Amino acid sequence: MKLLRSFFGFLDWLQLDWRRVKVKPFVSNSRGMLQQQLPRIVLTDPNGSSAEVLLYGGHIVSWKNQRKEELLFMSSKAKWKQHKAIRGGISACFARFGDVGSVEQNGMTRNRMWSLDRDPSPLPPINDHSSIDLILKSTGVDLKTPRSFELRLRISLSAGNLILIPRVRNTDNKPFSFAFSLCNYLSVSDISEVRIEGLETLDYVDNLMNRSRFTEQADAITFDGETDRVYLHSPNKIAIIDHEKKRTFVLQKNALPDSVVWNPWNKKAKALPDLGDDDYKMMICVNSAAIDTPILLKPSEEWKGYQEISTVSSSYCSGQLDPNKVLHGFQ
Repeated sequence: MKLLRSFFGFLDWLQLDWRRVKVKPFVSNSRGMLQQQLPRIVLTDPNGSSAEVLLYGGHIVSWKNQRKEELLFMSSKAKWKQHKAIRGGISACFARFGDVGSVEQNGMTRNRMWSLDRDPSPLPPINDHSSIDLILKSTGVDLKTPRSFELRLRISLSAGNLILIPRVRNTDNKPFSFAFSLCNYLSVSDISEVRIEGLETLDYVDNLMNRSRFTEQADAITFDGETDRVYLHSPNKIAIIDHEKKRTFVLQKNALPDSVVWNPWNKKAKALPDLGDDDYKMMICVNSAAIDTPILLKPSEEWKGYQEISTVSSSYCSGQLDPNKVLHGFQ
């Protein structure tokens, strides 16, 4: 109850537009009663799209288009309780360089309760967008890091896209470096029907091959087994084409030079306690990241990233979607 009283106390200064932003402290739906202790915020668009954001982890657990189709994947065995990262949706992963484990495995920002930002830094307005600003401040002991920082995340929704703007500020008296990733679990019809375009000819680190480096030789990335790669210096626009759904995700990013592509396939999926045995068939992770080269912040400096995900229709029956149109724009 103390948490909920604190949460509702923020509403006086928020001045929310209740037609577009709804705050629901309890969730009661098919995902089960475990969600009831996780306050959420629902962003809505007049055209019918919506996004559901948990304060826990600053986690986007749902994004639906105007036709109410779910665009994000959520594990059938996701752990809906505090102190456990939630498998699915979109989350921000932050790791100070030198911490044990990769940035995707580091749950320090994914299993903490974030707050609504009382004083968000000014950013250019986005017309016709519903937005929310979240903040997570380091606590030293809580986050087990010797450096003090503030992590902010603006989430904006419109009829056709979802925009995330993360910012990290060094509030310490010493510089530090960090890795960062926006972990995107996208919903697909069948992983074997998915291809990713825009990463061809790039160098990548293969985490399944002792982090050895290779160069992508294929015209596009397709899937027939476990994949865990970090593509280096990737372009600012990537296309994820789902042939069966005739839908393409277009991912645009800035200040996040790497792209992580991950799917556990059947054997790894069965070994993960928070992932259903067959869930791997309906998901693909394509993350916007800064992993290979550390981001260095001096005291009082701030880093800002950007990610935008949108969808366009594509038809496999009438020929594969021209990647140049997706990656470089339609006329």
